[in-house]
Amino acid sequence: MQILKKPEEIAQMKAACQGAAQALDYITPFVKAGITTGELDRLVLDYITNVLHAKSATIGYGNPPFPASICTSINNVICHGIPGDRVLKNGDIMNIDITIIKEGWFGDTSRMFYIGEPSIQARKLTETAYECMWLGIEQVKPGATLGDIGHAIQTHAQAQGFSVVRDYCGHGVGRVFHDDPMVLHYGKPHTGTKLVEGMTFTIEPMINAGHYATRLMPDQWTVVTKDRSLSAQWEHTVIVTADSYEVLTVSDQMRPPPDFIQKG
Repeated sequence: MQILKKPEEIAQMKAACQGAAQALDYITPFVKAGITTGELDRLVLDYITNVLHAKSATIGYGNPPFPASICTSINNVICHGIPGDRVLKNGDIMNIDITIIKEGWFGDTSRMFYIGEPSIQARKLTETAYECMWLGIEQVKPGATLGDIGHAIQTHAQAQGFSVVRDYCGHGVGRVFHDDPMVLHYGKPHTGTKLVEGMTFTIEPMINAGHYATRLMPDQWTVVTKDRSLSAQWEHTVIVTADSYEVLTVSDQMRPPPDFIQKG
């Protein structure tokens, strides 16, 4: 069971979460056709190190060790894409996932980016994934369950003709990168762990244009859609408050919630 956050700890964790979001703000102008994912990684690492005075949580993480400060997941890549020599081109869609460590706390967030003008399907998929994330966030309050979050996400994605990845999920986060609970992005209402004040976790639905089946590539990190369909993902870190939720991964340039989302 996750250790619940105390008020003074929340402020420290929020600083890490905001830093990760600020790194996404920083890299946004550079995300355009002609740049390589490796160049984006180098820019972000410099920002994390020299501006945020923080550390990358992903460099050296896992087995085999992840080699970069960001995950760059393009088109049919669901998650954990490794930056390298790939050049972004017009029509691509890409998720950039950043996790930093600041003062011993982890901040974890990701956003989708359009490279030039995406296809109609790619845009609909990306927008649906964003709506799914926020519909999941809207379920967060004391007494709600993880199943409520998953059900809201799954219902909306499937209504739009898309599927929800089942092999990868959100997670608790704080002083530990991947903590309890596991936050599935599908499920049944009123099932699973009950939410209590002080819990912190990510909501990061991965939505596929085709089937939800996945395939792990030989690098042991990159996850793609088995049917090669497009995939999209957004991620925020949230905390359960006394009566609702607070999104911790906020920044000046973050995208606002969809118009139909009403907190409370």
